[in-house]
Amino acid sequence: MSERNILGEAYKKTTHKVPGHGPRNIQVLKEVLMDIDGEMESEMYGKGKVIDDFQEKMAKYLGKESAVFFPSGTMAQQIALRIWCDQKGIKKVAYHPLCHLEIHEADGLKELHHINTILLADKDRIIELEDVVGVEEDIACLLLELPQREIGGQLPDYRTLEDISAYCKEKGIKLHLDGARLFEILPYYQKSAAEVCALFDSVYVSFYKGIGGIAGAILAGDHAFTEESKIWKRRHGGDLISLYPYILSADYYFDQRVGKINQYYAEAKEFSRYFNQCHGVSTKPLEPVSNMFHVHFEAPKEAMELILAAIYEDTGIGLTSYVREVSKTTSNYEVSIGDLYAQLPKEDLQKVFQLLDGKMKTIKIQ
Repeated sequence: MSERNILGEAYKKTTHKVPGHGPRNIQVLKEVLMDIDGEMESEMYGKGKVIDDFQEKMAKYLGKESAVFFPSGTMAQQIALRIWCDQKGIKKVAYHPLCHLEIHEADGLKELHHINTILLADKDRIIELEDVVGVEEDIACLLLELPQREIGGQLPDYRTLEDISAYCKEKGIKLHLDGARLFEILPYYQKSAAEVCALFDSVYVSFYKGIGGIAGAILAGDHAFTEESKIWKRRHGGDLISLYPYILSADYYFDQRVGKINQYYAEAKEFSRYFNQCHGVSTKPLEPVSNMFHVHFEAPKEAMELILAAIYEDTGIGLTSYVREVSKTTSNYEVSIGDLYAQLPKEDLQKVFQLLDGKMKTIKIQ
């Protein structure tokens, strides 16, 4: 018999939910199709106007020669690193210890491509220039994730990015951007996507995170790189007979939301301030550098589930459907701000944090 998910049940019953853009259900696709000509032809096996137009649009936005649409970022990034390793004849890359490829992909890079990895920096901080300079072994590629999701979405300063990029060019190391949340970091850097991407040889971006599409990713770079990626895409089974539901939703929601990224960023900073005024609660980073951050509680997971569930019942506002255990006495969860935040009744939201502050003051850690 499974344990009852008290927090998840309470979250489902709330009138207003804080994170994201809304439920990830079939309505996401229905909204897209309402605006689409029903006679539009689908692409087939990676070819056709639907996919060609979107790839060209994204290549221009990212400032790269060309771009390829992939059904998943996992596929796109493993292929990118494989191409750079083959080109240099070195089966070794470097990235952060909490890189998605290292902790969420069942060692796909190692098992499928036989590529070895070097882990840079301590897992609790971002990669700095000295970490890259300190690599003693030859590597084909360095991957940087911006922002570094698993540590609260932290970012290096822009000068650091420029210095790492220059060093990699000097040493003949390819630099790849895990830009799953690239759109979301542009307000912090006050740069265009093309300006950021100019520092990198290859770039991956996601269309289901901040953009809120169904699924899918773009891999961008020069023509030789992207043409090679198409071959590997076919080898990986990524050329489905049709990808148009993913492509159309990516295109539709990109147009709907990329212009709102500054709003989401400002709202994330506002939201974080509410948490940081509460006893025993803090955010990481203290001030967010994108629309996502982590909330840390000085209370055990089970205690926080009961506290939050009670607050949801009193206010009708749901902060999160889950809390993760960090230690026996601490817990956290991840925030991602989207369309829903602007719809929240601010008086009710303030009540949430008044209750949270009061309840946290009563916590006694055994």
